[in-house]
Amino acid sequence: MTDPKLRAQVEAGRQVAYHLLKGLKVISMYRHNEAKYGEYLTKAWTALADYTKTYGQLNLRVEITNFTIFKQDLFTEDNPMPYKFFKDGIRQIVFRDGFSLQEMTTFTMIALSDPERGADDINAQLWRAQMPNFEYIMVEGFKVEEMSEEEVQVEVDKIVDYLQRRLRTNSEDYIRFARLSESDLEMQMNDIDQMRGVVITGLTATPDLKARLQREVHEEENQRLFPKLISAVFQVVENGVTDANLLSDMFSQLLDAMLLQEDFAIINQVVLKLRAMEQRAGPDSSIGELLRGFISKMGEEQRLNRIGEILKYAKLKNPPEVVKYLTNVTADAVPALLGTLEVIELPENRTLLCDVLVVFAKQNPDEFVHKLKTAEKPQVQRDMIYVLDRSNHPDKLKFFGTVLKSKNLALRLEVMSIIARGRTGEARKLIAGMLEDETLQVRLQAARVLPEFDREKAYIDLLRLVKDKGFEDKTPQEKEGMYVALGSTGVPGAVSFFATVLAQKSGLFNKQKMIAEKQLAVAGLSGACTIQTAKLLQEISEDTSQPAEVHNAAKMHLARVRKALFGSAEKEA
Repeated sequence: MTDPKLRAQVEAGRQVAYHLLKGLKVISMYRHNEAKYGEYLTKAWTALADYTKTYGQLNLRVEITNFTIFKQDLFTEDNPMPYKFFKDGIRQIVFRDGFSLQEMTTFTMIALSDPERGADDINAQLWRAQMPNFEYIMVEGFKVEEMSEEEVQVEVDKIVDYLQRRLRTNSEDYIRFARLSESDLEMQMNDIDQMRGVVITGLTATPDLKARLQREVHEEENQRLFPKLISAVFQVVENGVTDANLLSDMFSQLLDAMLLQEDFAIINQVVLKLRAMEQRAGPDSSIGELLRGFISKMGEEQRLNRIGEILKYAKLKNPPEVVKYLTNVTADAVPALLGTLEVIELPENRTLLCDVLVVFAKQNPDEFVHKLKTAEKPQVQRDMIYVLDRSNHPDKLKFFGTVLKSKNLALRLEVMSIIARGRTGEARKLIAGMLEDETLQVRLQAARVLPEFDREKAYIDLLRLVKDKGFEDKTPQEKEGMYVALGSTGVPGAVSFFATVLAQKSGLFNKQKMIAEKQLAVAGLSGACTIQTAKLLQEISEDTSQPAEVHNAAKMHLARVRKALFGSAEKEA
């Protein structure tokens, strides 16, 4: 645009769109926090107020994937939100000066609603909201074969004029119904061949009738209409149509229609059919080109965003078909898939998408490694760890070592559990190093999982720790955790060490210290959790020479060991 004033006006409109889109995203993430909706939209409202104060009302033209002013897109990239208005026939949105923050919040909630999941149509919600500083213009048009637009307009005016006169009646039902009869139509509209959309009677449909009609329409679409449509499309292809652009557009529209219907099974059938035709015609044929183009469109960001909206909260009707769709896309779609993963809230759907990403991570893990290093959300980091672990990346331990330096404790503990499943020398070295970590929970977790690698080596490492002079300064919780981990090695040397501690005699000045050490030894015997250690604990609980504190500890741990071994604390070994 050459005019600097128009450029400034468009830029001001883009600021409104930018802050509005940002507010939409924040509200989508925090839908439960309704009290802060106004706060999230304050910047968008301020930008709109600045625009209307400077340039007057903001007139947005609604396109399929964008809003425009002066034929300039306001969003920097295609967005699915304008389509909700476009598909309901809304072609222009007008924000007037004085548009309030409450009106902005109402408009945003309408834009976030999903009529396909039970919400009212967008135009119905806008009409019901009655925002005084907001207007919208819907598309209008009537076309009749063999008649010009002027002739059609004359006939429509006749109908509108007659209906208006009937609505001015004094009858009590004048607001709800235009009372028309067959004789009225014959008298007043002799030259009209057909009318559509006129309410003839005041009888409303019952809920049962609505449900039955919706069910019949759904069955008509899915069992008859769509299969016939697919058959017709492939019949066109098999008849030798070679116009690549025509075929590409036809299959793109078919793909979008199926995505709106959430019918992944038909999309997968299309891919399967095209693959079969490609095998007969060859990869360099027009069919091969059509197949590659169709799969490329399946992996485009806007379509994967649509799938992300489906996966976000709702349980899937047919998960295997969704998995098959996602595995059909090419590796070029990985960045878009990672973006889709971030918006999914339902855990089972996140796992489903992560399992799909494992296939791509085996081929090229670089995208996932980069995402692991740059992701700010702990959940995304967990997902990347899951994917890299399942894909058996050769350097995954190196990446996990980086995550172990994270400040997120829960994430570090989760990574340690994953590393412990590796059973390799490098994995054991990583875990052993965490015994000296500054965080208590990490040290205890390392002690618990270390015996899973090599019991003899774990026994040596843990025994060295408990005999170290600095062990005296540890907290009681850490001391007990280390003794339990030492006992869990099950090495005879560990049992002998505990027996030696329990056999010590206390002196006059070290009585309390000795009692504490014996209580730790009892905890260590329970960590072994074997029939042998159960018998030792029973002997200690009956040994009158032991202090009362040791007696009580032995009885408590004996009950736990019996329950772990036999399922009941009352059963004898």
